[in-house]
Amino acid sequence: MSFGAFNHHRQPGPMADINVTPMVDVMLVLLVIFILGAPVWTSSVQLELPKAQAPAAPPAPATTVTVAIDAKGQVYWNNEAVAPKVLEQRLVEAAKLDVQPELQLRADKDTRYEVVAQVMAAAQTHGLTKLGFVTDPGKTESK
Repeated sequence: MSFGAFNHHRQPGPMADINVTPMVDVMLVLLVIFILGAPVWTSSVQLELPKAQAPAAPPAPATTVTVAIDAKGQVYWNNEAVAPKVLEQRLVEAAKLDVQPELQLRADKDTRYEVVAQVMAAAQTHGLTKLGFVTDPGKTESK
């Protein structure tokens, strides 16, 4: 015989096949249980909410602060030249307001990116999240 059934000295080799049928059976049973049990777990309370006649609260007017940076790196807060320490103080004060102002950043095209990045980082550090870049929609130079 080719199977060697009468050879008792031969060691059986390790089984190389994995039987996945029991795992598939268990997974299918769990799937059915979850499908049938889902409506029970997602219960909600039916309420009839009262009706109210009240006007919507008007939104608080958002202020705008213009932060300009010239080609030399001088920073202006609403057209007033400010030192870096004063800029930090004003950013802290603006962040403490109930309605945070929108910072409109205007930078000269020859301004070093480092200065712009420092102003943006200072605004973010103090919690100001509304930041917009202002550009001139006029003629563009083509080279």
